[in-house]
Amino acid sequence: MPATTARQDHSSGLAGLLFTDPHHAAAWRHVVVPAVSAAELPSSPRDLAVEVAGAGRLWSLEEWREETSSTSLLVIEGGVVVHEWYANGLDAGTLFLGASMTKSVLAHLIGRAVRDGVLALADEVVELVPELAGTGYDGTTVLDVLTMTSGVDWVEDHRNPVSLASRLLLCFAGSVPSRALLGEVRPGATPGTRWSYNTADSQVLDWVRERATGLTYADDVARLWAALGCTHDAVVAVDADGVALAGGGLAATSRDWARVALVMADGLVDGLMDGDLVLDPDWVEAAARPAYSFLGVGRLPSTITSHAGFGYHWWPMDDAGHRVTADGSRGQFAAADRRTGAVVVKTSQWPYGDAWVDRQARDLSYLGLHSLLDSTPHTPDEGASL
Repeated sequence: MPATTARQDHSSGLAGLLFTDPHHAAAWRHVVVPAVSAAELPSSPRDLAVEVAGAGRLWSLEEWREETSSTSLLVIEGGVVVHEWYANGLDAGTLFLGASMTKSVLAHLIGRAVRDGVLALADEVVELVPELAGTGYDGTTVLDVLTMTSGVDWVEDHRNPVSLASRLLLCFAGSVPSRALLGEVRPGATPGTRWSYNTADSQVLDWVRERATGLTYADDVARLWAALGCTHDAVVAVDADGVALAGGGLAATSRDWARVALVMADGLVDGLMDGDLVLDPDWVEAAARPAYSFLGVGRLPSTITSHAGFGYHWWPMDDAGHRVTADGSRGQFAAADRRTGAVVVKTSQWPYGDAWVDRQARDLSYLGLHSLLDSTPHTPDEGASL
């Protein structure tokens, strides 16, 4: 079992999170996810002649990084790091909190559980987690929570300190068990008919995964880390019962976040250490596309983004699923072009308090991701299935 470090006092809301080396935050408990089968990514730096068109003007790469409060930027072509930049005081060993990019790692774990035959998307949540009988999750399936179409009555509002979303986050800096709070979630719309961004769905999805596999989130991520050849230990926030914040608490280096996206870039990617498939190619194909027509690019609420849709806890950047990204609060991205094998990782820490600033920075970030992916050679990777 990975070692746990417990710390007790500090700001515990989303606005007060440490987005670099978050295990140093006093209020939060973390479990270490060890890297045991490291395989270094090769580097061959080159100049990137990239301009970003957005917000009524053209931005140089440096201006775009600054305007969107970047803390790191990594670009991979053909499995080779061609650009790697870190803000002052940060480096290749810094752990960057992925926030909701953690959800996309969870999606990988679900895909592996489905591949192994221990979980099916049609399984009902309460069959595996009977503790949720009589709650909003009674009658939902794994697919419903994977696509955030559970229909439960939930508002993802971390600016309201008494919202269920804020209270869920506080469980990981206090003594209230996070899974007890999930029992308070009530039904809303018919499952599968309405999308609403919902970290509770992710926490329920992880609970289902844990029951199906017998593995904690941290232990399951450790298996994934070994298959990917990740080079650094990661950390994940846990509550007093050791339950992980599977919807937002994983921190890793930029290079290891890139490996998470590389799996999406190549539907036939092999485990780097043992030759086994990390994910089934059909799963990757489905995960990278909008799950329903109403989850296509430009069809989500504009307060979320108009530049992406929603798949299996991943964000398609086009309806064909050619480009897809993990997306975390305050500017965390791990984007892949599945036609070329290119990957862009951007970590950031833009201001959280102003929703309009958040929206502008997110919009400009998506435009920059496209520009960077456009700059990579459009020669499909040997293993690419598209």
